[in-house]
Amino acid sequence: MAITTCIFDAYGTLFDVAAAARQAASEPGREAFGQHWQKVANDWRLKQLQYTWLRAVANAHTDFWEVTQNGLDWALEAAGLHEDAELRARLLALYWELAAYPEVPAMLAQLKASGMNTAILSNGSPDMLKGAVESAEVQALLDDVLSVEDVQIFKPAAQVYDLVGQRFNCAKDEVLFVSSNGWDAACATGYGFTTAWVNRAGEPVDRMPWTPTHILSDLTSIPDLASV
Repeated sequence: MAITTCIFDAYGTLFDVAAAARQAASEPGREAFGQHWQKVANDWRLKQLQYTWLRAVANAHTDFWEVTQNGLDWALEAAGLHEDAELRARLLALYWELAAYPEVPAMLAQLKASGMNTAILSNGSPDMLKGAVESAEVQALLDDVLSVEDVQIFKPAAQVYDLVGQRFNCAKDEVLFVSSNGWDAACATGYGFTTAWVNRAGEPVDRMPWTPTHILSDLTSIPDLASV
């Protein structure tokens, strides 16, 4: 069946999760952080994701803002920066203003011009996602922003992917699901979506029962994949 609906993960897929730490490191007076920002950014993202998985398994759901703060606290302590309250506050503030990757606006505009349904499906809480979408100025290019808060469990639970069919009344094989997380794309393949893993870092494929349908280096070719 033809693709009618293109669904995107948010953080790391449309929005650059390293942008907050990169921006903070470039600001005057943060030379010490400049030596650590890449490790902090990587650790922050890894712990953020790990905490979502652990909370899902433990049936201990909380919203994404809490796990984002928890992940940052771990990363700052690992870097010996946990006593810098001002740095912590600045990084968290910047997380609400993450930049979109350069190709995102034109890619979404091309999808919308073709009549495709477009939406975000994210672990993010609604207020966080609203801030990111508005900061990137892509709200007019999305039909909806779907959050796991509607089902109170994080990805890759099937209940999260169910939100797409419920919102757009589409079959699974009408959906192209796009994520920068290999595990997310793999699990969405297992769910029944056609998938694209945006592997910007050139990482190995996750050892999962399923693999992404497509593996890309950026989002530029998504409109072509959606029209196949």
